[in-house]
Amino acid sequence: MKALRVKAVLWAAAALGAAVPAAAQTVAVTNARLVTGDGSAPVEGGTVVVRDGRVVAAGRGVAVPAGVTVVDAGGRWVTPGLFAGFTRMGIVEVDGVDETNDAGASGSPFNAAIDVVPAVNPRTSAIILNRAEGITRAVVAPQARGSIFGGQGAIIDLGADLDAVTKPRAFQFMEYGETGAARAGGSRPAAYAMLRNILFEVRDYARAPGSFADRGKDALLTRADAQALVPVVNGTVPLLVHVERASDILVMLDLKREMPALKLVLVGATEGWTVARQIAAAKVPVLASALADLPASFEQLAATQSNIGRLQAAGVTVGIGMINDDESRQARLVKQYAGNLVALGKIPGAAGLDWGQAFAAISSKPAEAMGMGGEFGSLKPGRRGDVVIWDGDPLEIGSEAVRVFIDGVEQPLDTRQDKLKQRYFDPKEGALPKAYER
Repeated sequence: MKALRVKAVLWAAAALGAAVPAAAQTVAVTNARLVTGDGSAPVEGGTVVVRDGRVVAAGRGVAVPAGVTVVDAGGRWVTPGLFAGFTRMGIVEVDGVDETNDAGASGSPFNAAIDVVPAVNPRTSAIILNRAEGITRAVVAPQARGSIFGGQGAIIDLGADLDAVTKPRAFQFMEYGETGAARAGGSRPAAYAMLRNILFEVRDYARAPGSFADRGKDALLTRADAQALVPVVNGTVPLLVHVERASDILVMLDLKREMPALKLVLVGATEGWTVARQIAAAKVPVLASALADLPASFEQLAATQSNIGRLQAAGVTVGIGMINDDESRQARLVKQYAGNLVALGKIPGAAGLDWGQAFAAISSKPAEAMGMGGEFGSLKPGRRGDVVIWDGDPLEIGSEAVRVFIDGVEQPLDTRQDKLKQRYFDPKEGALPKAYER
């Protein structure tokens, strides 16, 4: 048995070593149906050049520098990597197994101070699977369990290495609406009173940190939580608020008027279309659920698949997010959701998106909502070199990513599922474990 365990460990180590991608290189992808990701339509015969992990040029007629590695796309679709607008990838493996679920901590004395970074596992199965589906960056948010505040989330890349965190402590996440009410003691007024009390206490802490008395685990706000919320109050990091009902959205917009420094981002926003004009006027971006067409709760009675299309038409910066939608594993579904929005735009009376807008909703728009549009989500010069080559229209359900680059580094796309399929598609006698012999 000991020998078998040693062999298993050696095999696993070899497999992990094989997953490490090659070094970054200067690469030019030519002959592409090129998608910039900024909402514009694809262009034929496009080229994108990536040097030192950054895009230096993209478009039709781009000159290929001498001596670079050239990849002929053969007319295939070439796009920026997909930016998953709201996930819990890398911090959850199996929801029902507590030892593998680091999304939230109901028994902790800390809430806003919780930081997801120490929990991010780049070898979580979901990261490998979603990388193979063209996802290159993701918003990773904690869950709010002990308070309305869930903690500090991160932006990660899905590369095949152990350095997954692109930006730690990139935002603060909180719950309002039904879930926030439950976390605050049972009502929305209680949640709002808690929120205002905490934010005003944080203001006091920011003015004089040394005079702030930590009142123990039973306090509404520990010193660590207050410290974590200072960047929220002074507007240096976004506050992502999960809110669905229109009246709750208006409450959050009122809070922003009272505290204009807040960088508010709405998550979910099923009824957002009914107050789209107010959201646009407040210049608050939205990471919206894409397929909320039936009310899953009393705060989603006005659910419609036209939500994102109507928000877009009103001038709201809106990307697709996946809260309460298997967001720990299935970020890849954003492609299907975006494609459905294209189809929705062809239905009389419905509001969808055109192709360019739909792709932007899973690339540049989520990045812009997080204040990172200058880094990710498009193939404009200066952005990170996240590039995907597809075998078909990326918004069609049957299309697959055939090559993926993150920061200019080509990534392995083999998954465990691929290997199992290859092993058992045409099994040969004698080459399988005893349980599979015929």
